[in-house]
Order: sequence, then C-alpha cells, then structure tokens
Amino acid sequence: MLPQFGTAVRKTKSLTKNLAAETGGSAPERATVDAAWLVLEAANDLGDHAAIEASRRVIDAELNGKVAASADTDLVLGYFR
Repeated sequence: MLPQFGTAVRKTKSLTKNLAAETGGSAPERATVDAAWLVLEAANDLGDHAAIEASRRVIDAELNGKVAASADTDLVLGYFR
C-alpha cells in the first residue's frame, strides 16, 4: 500500500512556496511544483502510479535546484485535462 501524502501536502505547501521564493524560483517553476503536489495527491487517491512517480520527480527536481524532465512536466501540467 502506498503512503498517503494529502496531509503532508497541506502542511508543507506554503513551505515549498517560501523556499522557492527565497531561492529565486520563477513563477512558472512554482506553478509547476504546485501542480505536481495536486497531481500527487489526486494520483495517489486514484492509484495512478505513473503520475505519482512523475509528480515526485518534478517535486524532487525543484527541491534540488534542477530542471524536471519535460515528459514529467507535461504529464503534471496536463493531468486534469
């Protein structure tokens, strides 16, 4: 069974925004990471393992100051369409 991230997302979402602002993250990057958190929660509820992994990679890339793969970013940004 996969761990649930809904509560963790709500508690750390503002921390992620503040960290991005402090490190000079641009608005599109923050928007992508915010979307990744939402996709992670929804995909976790639906059991969508591919979306879970893609959103985790986008979040990890942002936290490590790297650029996420375009395929992961595309999946995250198009998830609710």
